[in-house]
Amino acid sequence: MPLARPHGLGNTGPMSILSDKWIRQQALENGMIEPFVEAQRRDGCISYGLSSYGYDARVAPEFKIFTNVDSAVVDPKDFAANSFVDRTTDVCVIPPNSFALARTVEYFRVPRDVLVICLGKSTYARCGIIVNVTPLEPGWEGHVTLEFSNTTPLPAKIYANEGACQFLFLKGNEPCETSYADRAGKYMGQRGVTLPRL
Repeated sequence: MPLARPHGLGNTGPMSILSDKWIRQQALENGMIEPFVEAQRRDGCISYGLSSYGYDARVAPEFKIFTNVDSAVVDPKDFAANSFVDRTTDVCVIPPNSFALARTVEYFRVPRDVLVICLGKSTYARCGIIVNVTPLEPGWEGHVTLEFSNTTPLPAKIYANEGACQFLFLKGNEPCETSYADRAGKYMGQRGVTLPRL
């Protein structure tokens, strides 16, 4: 005998991962991803663009590279801008066991009933370079700030305007009650590389 659905929970079915067809439609009709590349590009570069069930975004040529010249303490509640040096470059070199902040070339606008998860490209992961991004919440928009961690004892290169990470779009069982935009989240509409805010 099937279990009764609890009252007031709406459709409690599983979350769906959304296809290339859906991603293309949302990007072209609703500006979900701008600029949008309709097919995978890999001509001598780390691939980017639309894939079967995701979108491979590019890293922009703006980087904040961690430095400890001033013996700063990394404090998420009081982040010191002098912890980083700014570089605009086509190839960013991250020192050994260090990290850099960057951003996507693409500007994202997340629909109210969608959550977006980001995973690093295997090309970087196989070199000991980890890309970290927290989920993009329903209703959020902006450039995505990317964190590249060089876990190796050697300097590591990041190539601007090439693929950095893949975004997967998960459709919720229904639109959320309160979106990121409704909460006026602190990273709403961010442009450029954005440092931590309290």
